[in-house]
Amino acid sequence: MTKFTKKDQLTSSWYEIDATNAVVGRLATIISKIIRGKNKTTFTPHMDDGDFVIVKNIEQIKFTGKKFQDKRYYKHTGHPGGIKETTPEKLKEKKPGEILKLAVKRMLPGGVLGKKQLTKLKIYSGNDHPHTSQNPKIIELNKLNNKNLIRN
Repeated sequence: MTKFTKKDQLTSSWYEIDATNAVVGRLATIISKIIRGKNKTTFTPHMDDGDFVIVKNIEQIKFTGKKFQDKRYYKHTGHPGGIKETTPEKLKEKKPGEILKLAVKRMLPGGVLGKKQLTKLKIYSGNDHPHTSQNPKIIELNKLNNKNLIRN
């Protein structure tokens, strides 16, 4: 018999990632797994069992290849002929965190659960953030192949 996690048994941790020289897609996959809770043994697809993720130094994130100039983001205003197009280059000038947020959002499930899980992503420019009282565990991206991924 499969055991599912109950709502009162859910626990959330906080993780901190430094996005300096991180590739957008690779960072987004790590974040989406943590936010969904897929890194836990108690993963339940229909529950919000994920953890909070703090991303700092978002202005130093990068793309591979020519994606920084060639990639396109589209949105529609809802009016006839209202399709808008932008590139990561332009988006980084206005809202640097929006690039990573869009990448993570597209890796989460659609609907109410995905929107709720996306609120667990906190993105900040610079090295400071207001979540130091939560004592986040630090994830070092350059040590991903090692067993000790998370340290206090």
